Amino acid sequence: MQYSGLVTAGALRGAAWHGHEMIFGYTFAVIAGFLLTAVRNWTQRETPAGAWLAAIVLLWIAGRILVLTPFALAAAAVNALFPLAVAVGIGIPLAASANRRNYFFVALLAGASVAVLLFHLAVLGAIAWPARIGLQAGLDLVLFVVAVVAGRVIPMFTNNGVPGAGASRRPWIERASLGSVLALVALDVAGVSGTPLAILALAAAAMHGARLWLWHPWRTLRAPLVWVLHAAYAWVVVHLALRAAAEWQLVAQPLALHALTIGVIGGMTIGMMTRTARGHTGRPLAADRFEVACYALVQLAALARVAGGIVLPERYLETVVLSAACWSAAFALFCVRYWPVLTRPRLDGKPG
Repeated sequence: MQYSGLVTAGALRGAAWHGHEMIFGYTFAVIAGFLLTAVRNWTQRETPAGAWLAAIVLLWIAGRILVLTPFALAAAAVNALFPLAVAVGIGIPLAASANRRNYFFVALLAGASVAVLLFHLAVLGAIAWPARIGLQAGLDLVLFVVAVVAGRVIPMFTNNGVPGAGASRRPWIERASLGSVLALVALDVAGVSGTPLAILALAAAAMHGARLWLWHPWRTLRAPLVWVLHAAYAWVVVHLALRAAAEWQLVAQPLALHALTIGVIGGMTIGMMTRTARGHTGRPLAADRFEVACYALVQLAALARVAGGIVLPERYLETVVLSAACWSAAFALFCVRYWPVLTRPRLDGKPG
């Protein structure tokens, strides 16, 4: 409705609202859910539950409502508080268990809080800082989280789910791929653009492409729960290559952006949600036709938005609408399929 102009009033409008909500609303809610679940497994200690968890959820809901109202300062404060609340929620068990390996997630959430606050203040004109940099910094942080988590789980899931897959890791490629994303964060925050950013993005694309190659994605085609994660990670390479092309004005910048937001974030989200939901409800780790349909729809959404924008620029609006329809259908189907799964006890009778 914002895109079509049917809704115009609020603290954020149009593209600013869309970007903010998809990054700091949708994506960071997914990251929060992942971390609150994962940290409990990593530390064997309690993460927020009951009233504490409900308070975090209400904080998130308030943020979604306030951006549609004239109360811009309240929207800024609440949206900045949400990642901080999650940081505290995971920081306590991490510190109590001395789980230093994952302390950086607390720092990333704090960085997200700063990014969203700066974005709001820039939109209000309270600071002389381009609002787009706040969104780009948020996206870069998301890309780093995806790169870290993918490096931990995709090779493991590949080898566990596809006998003989032989997915492997190389320490220097791991360091180079993650370091390249951190370097992108630094350049984006500093406002560097043009050829320096393009060269870094191309180098990052090469590192992430080499990383994916070592995971042997072609051996996963008969295991949908696995190939969906490989497909999502392949969009990281596409995103970085398109970022370079956009800096040289060879393609439109939104195409690079949506390769990340739809292809990477959408693909990883739907893949991890279905796998986690199955595992935590005692169900077999095998996708059925509903889940495969969800995976295919997200991939179609990414292809329509990115490839459609390149091949059919004269049909830009139609490709945007088609992409949105595929995305919405994928997550609507997920909700229908998983509502009865997630609202009933585990099949094996265990708590969870």
